[in-house]
Amino acid sequence: MKKHIPNTITCCNLISGCIATYYAFQNDFELALLFIIIGAVFDFFDGMTARLLGVSSPIGKELDSLADDITFGFAPSAIIFGYLCSFHIHIFILPFLAFIMAAFSALRLAKFNLDERQALGFIGLPTPANALFWGSLIVGLQQHGISFEGLEWAILVGSLISCYLLIAEIPMFALKFKHWGWKGNEIKYIFILSCIPLLLILGVSGFAAIIAWYVILSVIANKTN
Repeated sequence: MKKHIPNTITCCNLISGCIATYYAFQNDFELALLFIIIGAVFDFFDGMTARLLGVSSPIGKELDSLADDITFGFAPSAIIFGYLCSFHIHIFILPFLAFIMAAFSALRLAKFNLDERQALGFIGLPTPANALFWGSLIVGLQQHGISFEGLEWAILVGSLISCYLLIAEIPMFALKFKHWGWKGNEIKYIFILSCIPLLLILGVSGFAAIIAWYVILSVIANKTN
């Protein structure tokens, strides 16, 4: 019985991604973001549960990647697509380019499954971080009524940059601690402490700022090392 528990949690992640996608197509981006976050919570606990119960399996690994691509690849692509459709874009195919992100997310997840270098960190932007960035950014733009000439093109170019970051050979730190001391964990503690004011000042949009700051800090840490 216990061997099915992690896969059940993974399926809850997948279902959350499906619901997020539904709300994205309804242009309810706040609820779409909420279900992406719920999916991320399930994604955090499925691997932990598998390790605690000692029931990790190849099928669980494959199922996890499938669920992640729905929740952190397809759902944010649908959010971007829905947002771009709100503009009067004369080239009808442009909003559909948002779904390129779903393909690159799948590629990122496939690489992660095969790359043995990513035990203590990441190579490229993690898909949950990418999904959280775009979900919170679009919600923030919508909540504050931010719009300017060429915004749709900026969103599209930004999504293509995200596609590159997903598969880029850029080491990015993970919030995994071997010990709780400052030495060796400087970047992690700086990142955690800086998240608080960003969220307090920017609200939901703060998540997008946090992910951007995470990428910048990772590049700085890599250059320093």
